[in-house]
Amino acid sequence: MGTNDADNINKLKSEVFHANCKAGWWTDQDILCKGKVRATLIASKLCLVHSEVSEALEGMRKGLMDDHLPHREMFEVELADTIIRILDLAGFAGLDLGGAIVEKFNYNKTRADHKIENRNAVGGKTI
Repeated sequence: MGTNDADNINKLKSEVFHANCKAGWWTDQDILCKGKVRATLIASKLCLVHSEVSEALEGMRKGLMDDHLPHREMFEVELADTIIRILDLAGFAGLDLGGAIVEKFNYNKTRADHKIENRNAVGGKTI
């Protein structure tokens, strides 16, 4: 992964955030908030990310198709919703999410605990 990937992710992040602002998911008051109010707002948005992951798990467990996109599995659609929520939150927070994803992905390729022989070893990361 490289710079173009980071740029594409950040473009998508901006598009999602601006569309959600236009749709009323963020208010001017939200955008101007500071300190503890901002932390509380971010925490509540992280709870929405968690709820999408939980819905993906439920869809996977039950083998359900999605209600809104019935040609797709609920698992797939809820993972998409999770990513959309994360992109939205990163847009609000002004994060370079694309850059962070590329850097973290490339770093993880070098990690000893991500090598198969170490994951399969006693005490390794098997899940």
